[in-house]
Amino acid sequence: MSLEKLNIEEIKKYINDDPVRPHLSADFRSSVNREVYALYEDQYAKHAPVLHDGPRAIICVAYTNEIPITEMELGLMSRSASQDGQRGNIAVFYTVWSYDRGAGREIVLSVASHVKQEYNVDRWITLSPLTEMAERFHIKNGASLLDRGNECQNFEYVV
Repeated sequence: MSLEKLNIEEIKKYINDDPVRPHLSADFRSSVNREVYALYEDQYAKHAPVLHDGPRAIICVAYTNEIPITEMELGLMSRSASQDGQRGNIAVFYTVWSYDRGAGREIVLSVASHVKQEYNVDRWITLSPLTEMAERFHIKNGASLLDRGNECQNFEYVV
């Protein structure tokens, strides 16, 4: 599998598939201290056919120095963490969706590992909807509940 950072035009192609935050623009998702990644099947496998055309999963990440509990805080905190060209030390996964079974888990863990290697990130936090499905997904994949607000809940992964 390969992990690729998407540019704004690529983000626009998939934004309406986001089941949690389709209202967040491509500009928001690709602005300073925010990135979008896609997980693709290896197109160069010698002995196996490509089973899925296009991304298998997509995830949006913001970098902050504090843990946001609302979308508004996510925007403010990721902007303020970019002062003087800095990047926040907390990776906040604020939306993830998959087109292929198991790819959601795979992209969360792949991006967590990637940002651990590439950036000075100390913590991996989610800004998740207040749904049982989100809670089950994160707990099943090794995260622990940090906080539950009126709009969102936070889980933390240890990488």
